[in-house]
Amino acid sequence: MLLEYRGLRIKLHPQVYEPAEDTFLLAENLDIRKGDVALDMGTGTGIIALLMARKATYVLGVDVNPLAVKLAGENARLNNVKNVEFRVSDLFENVSGKFDIITFNAPYLPGEPREPIDLALVGGETGREVLDEFIEQVPDYLKPMGRVQVVQSSITGIEDTLKAFGKVGLRAEVRAKKHFFFEDIVLINARAEE
Repeated sequence: MLLEYRGLRIKLHPQVYEPAEDTFLLAENLDIRKGDVALDMGTGTGIIALLMARKATYVLGVDVNPLAVKLAGENARLNNVKNVEFRVSDLFENVSGKFDIITFNAPYLPGEPREPIDLALVGGETGREVLDEFIEQVPDYLKPMGRVQVVQSSITGIEDTLKAFGKVGLRAEVRAKKHFFFEDIVLINARAEE
């Protein structure tokens, strides 16, 4: 099955998160600049990494799900995108270097993952564990004036995320929001204090 979006053809897989409203909220508000070196955390199908590759010099897409990494690589080849690399990584485990921009469509449902697809959705016991660990580590991977874009649900506490970014020295704000049945999906932009 193929999804077409902004000139990209994206293959899907039942055990890889299918781009949805949260993905498109990030895609529509990507803060990518010409020449950036970018990191897409939790890359899934690779759609965000491939969109960033249009302006970035280099994009690294990582995912804890090996099926996602394989699929993202196929999607890069399908769209003839060469300045992107995909690898398996549990958050920053297999990431080195510093980036101008780091994006993360964070898992936020409370619980324990049981299948590969759950890794994209379930963020630990409270739903915040994965996101909080990401925020703690992200400053070490940002270039000076680097930017972070995180998508999350109001279910897991937007204020908590803004405060967590503040604690690690990043100034954060809600940049975009969409309301769905029982939650708001928000895009939070954070950057190093100048």
